[in-house]
Amino acid sequence: MRGLYCYVLWIFSFTIQVGADERCYLVPEKCIQNKERDVPSCIEKGMKNCSSSAPRLPDKRYFSTLIMSEETVNTERGYIIHISDEALQKSSNGEGNADLIVSLINKTFFRVDSSSVTKGNNQSESAPMLHGQNVLGVWLGKSEVQNLSKPVHLRFINTNQSESGICVYWYLDKNGKGNWRTDGCKTTVDNGDFVCSCNHLSFFAVLINPEIPEASHIVSLNYISYIGSSLSIAFTALMIIIFLCQRKKQCEHSIIIHVQLSGSLFLLHVSFLSSAWFSGRKDTDSLCQALGLLLHWCLLATFTWTAIEGFHLYLLLVRVFNIYIKKYLLKLSLVGWGVPTITVIICCATKVYGKYTFYTSDENSTITPLCWITTQIVSYITVNGYLGLVMLFNIVMLGVVLVKMHRLRAQSLQAKDHQRKVWKEWVSLLGLSCVLGVPWAMAFSTHGPLSLPALYVFTILNSLQGLFIFLWFLTLTCQAQKEKHSSSKGTIQVSFNSNDDIVNAR
Repeated sequence: MRGLYCYVLWIFSFTIQVGADERCYLVPEKCIQNKERDVPSCIEKGMKNCSSSAPRLPDKRYFSTLIMSEETVNTERGYIIHISDEALQKSSNGEGNADLIVSLINKTFFRVDSSSVTKGNNQSESAPMLHGQNVLGVWLGKSEVQNLSKPVHLRFINTNQSESGICVYWYLDKNGKGNWRTDGCKTTVDNGDFVCSCNHLSFFAVLINPEIPEASHIVSLNYISYIGSSLSIAFTALMIIIFLCQRKKQCEHSIIIHVQLSGSLFLLHVSFLSSAWFSGRKDTDSLCQALGLLLHWCLLATFTWTAIEGFHLYLLLVRVFNIYIKKYLLKLSLVGWGVPTITVIICCATKVYGKYTFYTSDENSTITPLCWITTQIVSYITVNGYLGLVMLFNIVMLGVVLVKMHRLRAQSLQAKDHQRKVWKEWVSLLGLSCVLGVPWAMAFSTHGPLSLPALYVFTILNSLQGLFIFLWFLTLTCQAQKEKHSSSKGTIQVSFNSNDDIVNAR
């Protein structure tokens, strides 16, 4: 009878204990249902005072086990966790065992405060792209685990081997603002998997393809961009003014196409500076969406006009004779400005524009928000994909120019003339490279071990593209006036002045 009494008492006390503590797997759901303002903080507090009892039915978003010594645990949910003996001792206060609790939480509850722009049911904020689109919450016992000399290793199993990423954890400051940070965590790649070695436990994630340098480099790149864009605005505007003043004297098709390209560059740099300026202000949701659309349109217009430059070069160097295109310039203008317009109208209908925030490994990870495209797939297709096609075509055209130059150089008989032609040809090649937008191809080299130098080169060349085209325009203008009455047989006239009459636009 006494044994039965003790058994009932034990059952009763166990029931009371379980009822006093919330089940751990129910904590995230409870925080969400209660509409907590800060869901991560609510989950963090709840996990320190909950029962690790597993649910009756398997839950793909929850895992728990008892850790009694240094151990590597496979959660069978895409994550492998190695708990060091030091972490176990700190979490259990020397008792030697503790419950390891793992919870997968949707990334939407981890929003950087300064990038939140919510209006009604339309959320136009830009969240970082996370591995698995989930955040990994890890807790060990009820004590804080931090400042470990032997870090905890978190392996994020990567099924897409082509991705690159960096380990981050969620940091909440005293003002209640959250940010992703990397201090205390190191990222390594082992057989394609991301391994995060961290000296504490918290909410963890892997930012996919961050490719954002340190804050010190960001500041330098910002200054280069702003100064270069300002110079490009000034010189492209000056080029357009000079063209309008001399329009009656020279109306060569190539010059007009150069001016159209300069006009798109002028708008691009103006919209870029406006987007960077207004994106940092509050209550600019509608304005930021409009500026993001304008910046996207100007960028696509610039790409399109560089492709038109390549097409015009193809007509002049490959299809030299018997070319007749009615209303040539009008058709080029419809393509140059029409294709970007149709594209942004389609994108605007899907509401993809808003405030886009970049992330770095520094404490203040929100660096220079920009009014831009907030949907990654749209950016890849309309910007990266389109730029890739344009660069492929223009680089082929540049290769044709090199072949033509080589053939003419082989026909040169006099050494002095040969050296003079080589010098002029290389200057022409550099000018054509700028006009054809070859520096934009550097965007595809800003990945990997040389990403930072490539990013500096890319920023310098493209922010100053307006200045380079202005110098090229002056060179063509001076050359056209100098060679107005001279013969140009046997050489490539990269100014295309002597060949423009081939493309009839009447």
